[in-house]
Amino acid sequence: MIVKAQFRKQKKFIKIPEACFDLFIAEVKEKFSIPDNLAVTVTDETGTEVDKDVFPDVVTTSGLVFVINELNDMGTSTPPSSVSLDTDTLSLTSKSSEDSDWFSPKRFRKDDDEASQSSQAGDLIKQILQTKPGGANVLKEYEDTGTISDDTRKVLVNILVAHMIETEGRVPHRLTKQKYGLGIITLFPSLRDPQGRTGYEHFYDGQKNTGFLSWHLKTVQRGTKSANKDDAKAEEKGGPLLDRQLCYYEDQLDNDQSLEAISLMNHTSEHEVIMQKMRATFEYRQRLVHDPERSTTVLSVFPRFLDTKGLILQDFTLLFGSETAWRLLERWPTAFKTKVIRLAETLTSTPLLKRLLSSANQNREGSEAQDSPEWDSDISSFLLLLHLLSPQASGRKKTHKISISQAVDHLVVFHKACRSIQEHLEMEENRQPYILASGSSKEAISKFFIVVDKKVIPCQATSSLAAIDELFKVHFVFSISYDLPLKNMYTFLQTTIYKIDVGTTSESPRVKELRAKILNDV
Repeated sequence: MIVKAQFRKQKKFIKIPEACFDLFIAEVKEKFSIPDNLAVTVTDETGTEVDKDVFPDVVTTSGLVFVINELNDMGTSTPPSSVSLDTDTLSLTSKSSEDSDWFSPKRFRKDDDEASQSSQAGDLIKQILQTKPGGANVLKEYEDTGTISDDTRKVLVNILVAHMIETEGRVPHRLTKQKYGLGIITLFPSLRDPQGRTGYEHFYDGQKNTGFLSWHLKTVQRGTKSANKDDAKAEEKGGPLLDRQLCYYEDQLDNDQSLEAISLMNHTSEHEVIMQKMRATFEYRQRLVHDPERSTTVLSVFPRFLDTKGLILQDFTLLFGSETAWRLLERWPTAFKTKVIRLAETLTSTPLLKRLLSSANQNREGSEAQDSPEWDSDISSFLLLLHLLSPQASGRKKTHKISISQAVDHLVVFHKACRSIQEHLEMEENRQPYILASGSSKEAISKFFIVVDKKVIPCQATSSLAAIDELFKVHFVFSISYDLPLKNMYTFLQTTIYKIDVGTTSESPRVKELRAKILNDV
């Protein structure tokens, strides 16, 4: 396949042996001397991303224009340096891009009325649902309950994607997807994400080409289940691995002084001295945990984590301040727990789900006592949250997915108080942090520990809610990535409750959807 390409004022012929995306990128870079290490993205003229899965299908489309966008240091496209590529001649010419979220409740053309645009988009979605099989059931469920279930949301997405393809073909216009996203949250206001830039990113995110609509489109385009393609660079911009600017600098020791303080701490049993020296070596410790070559030694260098309660909370507070540190303990019982239980009651029933619902309702007025609770009420409510944010698939092709019951063991493991903790640790493989709950039974836990790298950190408090709070904080204190099966749950806690790195952390549509349901109080 020989094509003609133009970059600014230069015209060259490019030979591509087949419709291969990687070959296409390589040839374009070589012919126009684009550095190999310069990351680029490819979209069509409407701004819809074209990846290696879709490229072979769309490259033969007559007259289709591809846009090559350079990525800046922040991982976003740089419109001024973009070029367009016509598939008839594969000629490259300069092209500036429009705002990526044209159909946004927050941004419209100056001469357009925001309310009118939203109303038109909502009317379009309503009309589609009224004329398509299954659409009336979606409308009725929302009218009756004020929200829609996961199964009904899937029906909604299937109907809208089918309509897009029916009217515009296999590669719908980007603005169409944005209009459908706006229409969904206009027709169904409780589905709007209050923390989102547009409010409908969980249905369509134009910047990342993710969301329920985008993913189902790719499923149809490829004829197989779509993979969850989170923006890999977004993980570096938010979350526990981020090497962030510290908000506490007072009385911090330099390297030599820190080494002296570490030696002193290792030879004293005075709690106040340990707390003070750990506070003074905070910056030194943060440099350690973010050093790839030394991060695994943190518990060896600072062994007082293993026998002194309160150190996790102290470091987390130094990172984010006391207001952030107390958010889960203050907000979960009052603003989230009951809503999570209520939403979990709408899920397809399983024996485990029944037991957890019964346990979570133990302290609610009018609830019946359970003969043998699964866990106490607080732990059960978090395990219900895990049901709502089911485990993500793992592996190179995202084909390995564990069950909910398996995921539970990634969060909390029961340990009979009469047995040796050391024996438990010897049987365990190295894995991400989890809670070891020790007691006579699951509903009668006397001590909580956090297990990190086969080492046990005692929790400061004896309540299960405080233990989960401390487990979450361990990830940031030691810069440990989230356990993949629990990533959705941890991300929800991070951005929605603790409000850490909001807007910079990559969130799955399920996280955004659940936040919309809870914060909109449905």
